[in-house]
Amino acid sequence: MKRIAAFFDIDGTIYREGLITEVFKKMVNHEIVSPKRWEDEVAPAFHAWDHRHGDYDNYLSKMVGVFKESTVGIPHEHIDHIARLVIQQKGDRVYQFTRKEIERHQKEGHLVIAISGSPDALVREMADKYHFDDYRGTIYHYDDNGIYTGEITPMWDSESKKRALLSLIEEYDIDLEESYSYGDTNGDVTMFEYTGHPYAINPTRELLSSILQDEELKKRIRVIVERKDVIYNIDINHLDLWEPIG
Repeated sequence: MKRIAAFFDIDGTIYREGLITEVFKKMVNHEIVSPKRWEDEVAPAFHAWDHRHGDYDNYLSKMVGVFKESTVGIPHEHIDHIARLVIQQKGDRVYQFTRKEIERHQKEGHLVIAISGSPDALVREMADKYHFDDYRGTIYHYDDNGIYTGEITPMWDSESKKRALLSLIEEYDIDLEESYSYGDTNGDVTMFEYTGHPYAINPTRELLSSILQDEELKKRIRVIVERKDVIYNIDINHLDLWEPIG
């Protein structure tokens, strides 16, 4: 008998911000990343996004680039240790809606699987904390001695998530029409397209635009917005996207 699964993105979908941001802060504190690199290369993109003048993807790209370069030549145990600390200290900062959905799927006997663009060490720790059945994250490869090489296998874009999804379907014999997916960015679109019950959680403008252009997806998707202690179920068919101000 085929299994029902629930596929969850993590950053911005379960966790209220980006886990890699928390890792990056600790890398600076542990002097794996120099404060000057943060100030010169990442901080301007962060402040532009934080003040709503810039793009989150640009900030993320800058941070991932420095993360990748800074880990080359160091033992993976350093990042594993930082990942454990981050989840111990920050792992409870999750959205009510997705936390309850995780619990619901587990009670109903569904497979619960994380597919996230965060480093796999972080995704593993988050998956362990919330008792997921499996996970896929961005792989930062290391050699036989456990030293990071700089090679990565990404998991933040829609094509990478599609490949992961198809692999998991085969491995667990999953019924996609009865399965669920949860995400917040355009990188999650293929998960939405393949599953019968997609949920867009606090979606980006780019993701909403993609959904509005896909008549088939519009029929199935639910758009959930959580702000403070209120959860809103948005009717995608009556959604107006206003142009950004300024």
